[in-house]
Amino acid sequence: MQEPTFLILTALAKGPQHGYGVITDVERISDGQVRLRAGTLYAAFDRLQDEGLIAEDREEIVDGRVRRYYRLTGDGAARLAAEAERMRRHAKAATARLRAIGSGGTA
Repeated sequence: MQEPTFLILTALAKGPQHGYGVITDVERISDGQVRLRAGTLYAAFDRLQDEGLIAEDREEIVDGRVRRYYRLTGDGAARLAAEAERMRRHAKAATARLRAIGSGGTA
């Protein structure tokens, strides 16, 4: 899973959000390291909907414009949980190896 996808799903794990909310949440989650553009986000929304990982939640009219909210599906939550666990295992392995270098290896 690509980092932007992981972060979009993570943002939606908080609850339904509209596009701009996801963009700002992803930036916050990534400490400013990932900044999604609207076109990138909406293409990802289409793909994630096709994969059944997110769904449209509701629409609101704000200042005469449609604001569409998206939510994480059960399949999306399961995929996010699996990816988070995979990343945790990899980080654990990296940390263990770095400790080994620090405790007996040379730089």
